[in-house]
Amino acid sequence: MAFFKAAAAALLASSAQGVAQQAALKNTMNPIRKVVTLLQDMQHKVIAEGEAEKDLYEKFMCYCTTGTGDLSASITAAETKMPEVTAEITVSEEKLEQSKADLAQAQTDRAAAEEAMKEASGIREKEAVAFAAVKTEAGTNTVAIAKAIAALEKGMAGSFLQTETAQVIRNLANDDKIDMAESDRQDLVAFLSQGTQYAPQSGQITGILKEMGDTMAAQLAEDTKAEEASIASYEALTAAKTKEVQALTATVEAKTTQIGELGVAIVQLKEDLSDTSATYSEDKKFLQELESSCGTKTQEWEERSKTRAEELVALADTIKVLNDDDAMDLFKKTLPGASASLVQVRVSASAERSQALSLIRAIHQKADKHLRPALDLIALVLSGKKAMNQGTFDKVIKMCDDMVVILKKEQLDDDNKKEYCSMQFDTTDDSKKALERKVADAESAIANAKEGIETTTQEIAALEVGIKELDKSVAEATEQRQAENVEYKELMASDGAAKELLGFAKNRLNKFYNPKLYKEAPKQELTEEERILVNNGGTPPPTEAPGG
Repeated sequence: MAFFKAAAAALLASSAQGVAQQAALKNTMNPIRKVVTLLQDMQHKVIAEGEAEKDLYEKFMCYCTTGTGDLSASITAAETKMPEVTAEITVSEEKLEQSKADLAQAQTDRAAAEEAMKEASGIREKEAVAFAAVKTEAGTNTVAIAKAIAALEKGMAGSFLQTETAQVIRNLANDDKIDMAESDRQDLVAFLSQGTQYAPQSGQITGILKEMGDTMAAQLAEDTKAEEASIASYEALTAAKTKEVQALTATVEAKTTQIGELGVAIVQLKEDLSDTSATYSEDKKFLQELESSCGTKTQEWEERSKTRAEELVALADTIKVLNDDDAMDLFKKTLPGASASLVQVRVSASAERSQALSLIRAIHQKADKHLRPALDLIALVLSGKKAMNQGTFDKVIKMCDDMVVILKKEQLDDDNKKEYCSMQFDTTDDSKKALERKVADAESAIANAKEGIETTTQEIAALEVGIKELDKSVAEATEQRQAENVEYKELMASDGAAKELLGFAKNRLNKFYNPKLYKEAPKQELTEEERILVNNGGTPPPTEAPGG
């Protein structure tokens, strides 16, 4: 399309030149007119350049006004922001140091609490071992004293002194840790040394032994109470220390998270400060350059305007001098006649016609089909015998003008189509990028969902296995509990029957050996149904055994 436009323009110029040459043949060529036209073109060009430069100057000055304000606002904002960011960085760093100190303290306190729990556990274990030994010893001694008392009450002192139990009593009598009167200790030692003449009726040694048993039982009760208090104290200490460890662990985790967040925040604040500082320096430098340029731009514009006005005045004066009637008459007298240039004009017109015809034929080979008829018509006009007659070239020029109009219209349509296509490309590209982002987000969401589903599936499988195991354990425990319950019921039934049988036997023995304790069988009050049963020869229901 550009090639056709250039060719049409060349053809139009060639045709116009031929017309001008024909006009020069008729009106005698005037070179001064060319000079005047050239000067007028220069004048129009200078005016157009001045208007364009004025438009640029006004835009620049407008930018000086708005741009300076924007830069000043940006610089002011940066000057306000930088101290604030610096202060925020300082505060964040102080918080970071404090958080690190708190973390170290929490870790130290947690270690101390765990060590205290460990130490308390060691002490508790030692106390438990000591109490177990005391309890065992007290139990052994209590059993020995009980056996001794029973032997003495039965009058078996001689045989008792030969047993291991008597040796245990001797050790207790010689143990200074046993709290007892010295006279009782001596009597007991004397009895154990030569106790064959001991008379059970006196009850002195038996009383001493019973007192020793009571004292040991009381001491064991105190020791048991102390052990229980120690256990309660240990459990309270362990619970408190456990809560303390849990609280300190939560503090450690919170401080660790806070330290990480503060570290990231400090890095971001420092980057923000660096970016703001760099932008501040660039804006300040650019503002200085802009103020300098804006300050000199007005002076430069005034100087160029003054020079351009002087140039326009000179051109106007020159055009006025050359275009004056007297000057034109003078130049006509000095110009050569028409005959001097007739042959050259004809040669030039013929050459121009041949050149135009060559251009038309060259264009015809590359032109679109809908343009070829018009080009054929132009070529026919140029190659005809009346091509150089009056008005023939005017038709050619008009045809070229029409073709240029058509080409311009097509070019305008092409430009509009190009702009539309560019807009469509941009819109499509934006839509494509948006869709690609949506697809990426959807794929990420799908991956996260799949991962969540897989994790949930694994958790469900683990829970199902746990539920099955729990159900199995519950079933086993239920079966075991039911069996224990049946066994317990059978045992209770057997115990009840045994108790009734023993009560009956006891009451029967009391009837012979201790009639005072004998209980007569309670008379049974028969109901009306039971009386009818007995009267008809039936067996009355069993009565409760006497004696309970």
